[in-house]
Amino acid sequence: MSEQSSSESRIPSRGKRRRERSRRRKALTVAAWSAAVLVLVGGSGLGYAFFRLNGNIQGIDIDSALTDRPKNLDNGSMDILVLGSDSRSGANSEYGQDEGAARSDTAMVVHVYKGRKTASVVSIPRDTLIDRPECTDEKGASAAGEKRAMFNTAYEVGGPACAVKTVEKMSGIRMDHYIEVDFTGFKKLIDKLGGVEITTTKPIDDAKSHLDLAPGTHTLNGEQSLGLVRTRKSVGDGSDLGRIQLQQAFMKAFIEQVKSVGVFTNPKKLFDVADTATKAITPDSELESVPELMDFARGLSGLGAKDVHMITMPVEYDQVDPNRVIPIKAASQQVWTALGHDLPVPASAVKDSAGDKGEAGAIVKGR
Repeated sequence: MSEQSSSESRIPSRGKRRRERSRRRKALTVAAWSAAVLVLVGGSGLGYAFFRLNGNIQGIDIDSALTDRPKNLDNGSMDILVLGSDSRSGANSEYGQDEGAARSDTAMVVHVYKGRKTASVVSIPRDTLIDRPECTDEKGASAAGEKRAMFNTAYEVGGPACAVKTVEKMSGIRMDHYIEVDFTGFKKLIDKLGGVEITTTKPIDDAKSHLDLAPGTHTLNGEQSLGLVRTRKSVGDGSDLGRIQLQQAFMKAFIEQVKSVGVFTNPKKLFDVADTATKAITPDSELESVPELMDFARGLSGLGAKDVHMITMPVEYDQVDPNRVIPIKAASQQVWTALGHDLPVPASAVKDSAGDKGEAGAIVKGR
């Protein structure tokens, strides 16, 4: 009896020590972020780094251009629309000439669950035919709505505000934030991180994206990484759906790379990465300063690749134009309803979707 009592009395003690260690680890993480901010703001240079980084950030006022938005449920979760712009102007001209206004080459709705420990990412194929709403961009210009318009034309005709409005109409979910990433900035950020390690299970040879990879492990530089996320003709069925699977696999590898490079223990690397990242993105106006971005990033710092569930919005090939896809209404609604209630996306929602079939996603694996 006494032995049992002694054993039982030790169990809470071990649990307490685990909780104390967990609290210490969290405290160290917060301390690391705080130290990083202090290095940037208060180190040698008397705030030069802070003002330089702050000057890099050019935000977009989404709210003033939007009305009649979905209700903000404020359930502790967070939804972010992330767009990769395919603008060919300026430094991006080496990837081809503009054929008009820029379009959203990559679109992802990132849902971070309450507690910031897990996330779901829903990729929206740019070739999806949708009913685009009437839009007003951040300059006050209006653009008429259109039925069976390609999803990426929303950005083309109305900029970020129209892209956000279109996603909110499709999903019924209010986007808390908007972040746009451009080609050249993405490439430079990868180089500052020292590349991203991936393993290819099959050869990838795509002349259009200037990528030639044999099966095996590679550390991709910025140029190669950009080529990978733009590759489509040499993987799967050659469609945008295969490219999305490559993008999702690469993003998981990218997340692991960010967590492994020791940014927050190396002030110079921290500054170099932060300087490049703040030039690479265009956020909404609520993330338009270094403190706001740092607070935002700190909330996501605990996420690893294993904590992020990636899918493609359930779609099927359009019967009129097989080069386009259309949402599977019931399945898509399952996805958006789950995220709206801060719940995991049910496997049944993507069971019959063309977006999560094929071999492209298995061609690239992270470390």
